[in-house]
Amino acid sequence: MPFSVYALGLAVFAQGTSEFMLSGLLSGISADLHVSIPATALLTSAFAVGLVIGAPLMALLGRNWPRRRALLFFLCVFAAVHVIGAVTSSYGLLFATRVVGALANAGFWAVALVTAVALAGPGARARATSVVVGGVTVACVAGVPAGAWLGGQWGWRAAFWAVALVSLPTIAVIAAAIPAGRPPSALPSARAELRSLSGRGLRLTLLTSALVQGATFCAFSYLEPIATQVTGFGSVWVPVLLALFGVGSFIGVTVCGRGIDSRPIALTAAGLVALALGWALFACTAGSPAAVVVLVLVQGMLAFGTGTALISHVFRLADGAPTLAGSFATAAFNVGGALGPWIGGLAIGAGYGFRAPLWVSTLLMALALGAAGAAWACRPAPEPATVPEGAPGSG
Repeated sequence: MPFSVYALGLAVFAQGTSEFMLSGLLSGISADLHVSIPATALLTSAFAVGLVIGAPLMALLGRNWPRRRALLFFLCVFAAVHVIGAVTSSYGLLFATRVVGALANAGFWAVALVTAVALAGPGARARATSVVVGGVTVACVAGVPAGAWLGGQWGWRAAFWAVALVSLPTIAVIAAAIPAGRPPSALPSARAELRSLSGRGLRLTLLTSALVQGATFCAFSYLEPIATQVTGFGSVWVPVLLALFGVGSFIGVTVCGRGIDSRPIALTAAGLVALALGWALFACTAGSPAAVVVLVLVQGMLAFGTGTALISHVFRLADGAPTLAGSFATAAFNVGGALGPWIGGLAIGAGYGFRAPLWVSTLLMALALGAAGAAWACRPAPEPATVPEGAPGSG
């Protein structure tokens, strides 16, 4: 695997840390900027919405740029807005930096996925995808807890400075390691790319990916109350469980990257079924500490391994959209990440208790299995073998 692909994963690590770290910084930001906790939480929502909207828009913006230039542009903007966020005393300006940072993040993700696949070659498509997505899992394991620790030690601004500083060596590596190049001369038009992305099988695959991520983030977002209110763990165990989920996620993307290219359909289908059964089992055994510890690890592994496989499958189906395929995969990923926690919260608010997000995750996975089955039914029929004229059985 080219070293430059790992540089892309490091950049995604910084961006994933930024996306999720505010959950541990809300109180500090609220007190410092004199705004309410709900208003501070909107900073996370702004980032999520910016990612969903920004992925296709930013991919269209940079589709005719050389990939190195696009990556550097998006990454430099991302680092710059974190510097601004670290020094501002205005809530409005901080909100604006989150939106702009999300747009830059979305653009980088879209180009990074396409670049990683191109650098690795067709035979290592899933492995390259797993390295990039792996940056998010490492952010969950190390980046988010580190951001919360920095916020506790030196204030929330320190976490913003740290994200900007981590981005700097990545900028240098990308500038040195990614080929300058030019966009392919035979690049299809934007309209042609969008048309190739409208196939029913691809749309169903994107829907499956969004549902899988919705199930994942629905359960992950409420892991703390599940662990403390249902399982009976003390609060000291919560970081351990979150880290365990991140470790499982990292194992999942690593294993997927090494094996999915050889048997993509069978392994993805097995992952979807296992993931659905796992969330149902988690809901049933959430009162057992031993079961929860095992399932947090296993579900993290299955969720991110299967999610990575689906992103890789999008690239297989979207050969006619070399610049926009990554943006649609990114948008689907983040649609699920935004809707899952919201639906889980509705279930809790309706009085169904803290096991409810796990049942919601099970339901979302049932829908994902249905979408995946429909996508499988849309696959092209194999062409019949031709028999040479004059051969036995030719007539």
